[in-house]
Amino acid sequence: MKLSHFMSAAAVVVCSTTAVQAETWRMATAYPETNFHTLNIQQFVQDINAATDGQLAITVHSNGSLIRPSEIKNSVRSRQVETGEFLISALANENPLFAVDAVPFMAVSHEDSEKLYQITKPYLEEVLGRQNMKLLYSVAWPPQGMYTDRAINTIEDLKGLRMRAYSPQTERLAQLSGAIPTQIEAADLAQAFTTGRVNAMITSASTGVNSTAWDYLSHYYDVAAFLPKNVVVVNQRSFDALDEATQNAILEAAAQAEQRGWELSREDRIKQTQALADNGIAVSTGSEELRAALLEIGAQMAQEWSQEAGQQGVEILEAFNQ
Repeated sequence: MKLSHFMSAAAVVVCSTTAVQAETWRMATAYPETNFHTLNIQQFVQDINAATDGQLAITVHSNGSLIRPSEIKNSVRSRQVETGEFLISALANENPLFAVDAVPFMAVSHEDSEKLYQITKPYLEEVLGRQNMKLLYSVAWPPQGMYTDRAINTIEDLKGLRMRAYSPQTERLAQLSGAIPTQIEAADLAQAFTTGRVNAMITSASTGVNSTAWDYLSHYYDVAAFLPKNVVVVNQRSFDALDEATQNAILEAAAQAEQRGWELSREDRIKQTQALADNGIAVSTGSEELRAALLEIGAQMAQEWSQEAGQQGVEILEAFNQ
């Protein structure tokens, strides 16, 4: 009986220890559950859960349901949540380095964007590290196109239109195009277009499908302006508090998520562009005159970015152009 009691007590201690060691994290992201970024994140956290035998469980709060998109980075930094995903170029006012992947017509393919990411990754890790965050992985959106509620044949046709801006770069692009930049979150697009708050936007085919753009827009110009990237980060203190095995499980799952995410992005461009056409949106690459004007704007913005980024900008552009 004494031995039985001892074994029962030992079992209780083991179970209690296991319960104490288990971690539950919260992850915030701005995008709906059907978006490929969010689907990739769901697989990412499932992989971590499996690799740690449930000792680290991460609950994903999608579509900005937990934290407003513009506040996710600082929420991770302050440890309000342990991990989160955000669009890095939306924070370009903090550091010009964050804007590099949103300079129009510099890196316009997945291959170019991946090259640019590998060049800038050490810089990003350093900047985020100084803010108590660890970069886990990054995935690009498909190339950004232009949506409008009317036909656009020349750059002059954009003059006076209200264009959605979600980052300093899209705001500047709207200004140089003669449009009026208007800040609208992705979740509010349908209402903004329906009520006339905006007439145009630069974003991916994915966002257009997620927001059923055919309900309020008529044209999509696949101009492949740039491929902005989302980053997934973790609070450094939260990461450091984990044992080495759990840390390694996170890093391995992150590497797999990054590789998987880029492939999903490639597939998503084809799939979602076709979905736009299937639902009645007029899809084209735009007139030669329009594209030429946009290229000029891109060249001006690249020069402006290089000057703002200083020596780092020079190093990055030199490495990218090699």
